[in-house]
Amino acid sequence: MLLAIDTATQMLSIALHDGAEIHYEQVWRTSNNHTIELAPAVEAAIARSPAVLTALAVAIGPGTYSGLRVGVSFAKGLALTLGIPLIGITTLDILAAGQPNTAGTLIAVAGAGRSRIIAGAYQQKAKRWKPRHAAETTTWAALLASLDGTTLITGEVDADGRARIEEAQAGGAQVTLAPAPQRPRRASWLAEEAWSRMREDTERLIGEVYDPVSVAPVYARTRDLP
Repeated sequence: MLLAIDTATQMLSIALHDGAEIHYEQVWRTSNNHTIELAPAVEAAIARSPAVLTALAVAIGPGTYSGLRVGVSFAKGLALTLGIPLIGITTLDILAAGQPNTAGTLIAVAGAGRSRIIAGAYQQKAKRWKPRHAAETTTWAALLASLDGTTLITGEVDADGRARIEEAQAGGAQVTLAPAPQRPRRASWLAEEAWSRMREDTERLIGEVYDPVSVAPVYARTRDLP
């Protein structure tokens, strides 16, 4: 059984996934109470499943300093204590993993504060979304001006982002905003992506490839970053 933990932003999520089925999932919004809320939620999730944990997955960002610090530290401590692998996956890769297979480009977005966003472009390869290049910190105006061809946008899209997407659509841009239920990150997507990566690494030693000590957070430069 794999436990997935995502505390990268104010949207928290945990899930239990056995590689074929989701046994448990919880998604909720917190007011920066990651430290208080995460451990009891994980304890309650594990209590609902008799299966033994054999792996963990955690969102490593980009995200806020406080959220990532809590989630990554908790996951590393638990993985080291249990002696099991820990798979770190970026927030944008988690978003991409939850999107349907479509033609064109996928843009996954996370908030970066001060009217900025972190955006990553993905394309389909072997029925999976793969990054086209490294994620970039930008603005909605700059992102939309750079789009070429059919594009699906998902992730943390605020009111300004929605308004600018509507303006781009009115101007003829072939850009679509994913439906609201499809945009939030979910730990079940994190778990699914983690299982996929472990299956791809069957010829290597999973415990060495996904050593908890090597997992490190990727912080977005927001107001709560020291």
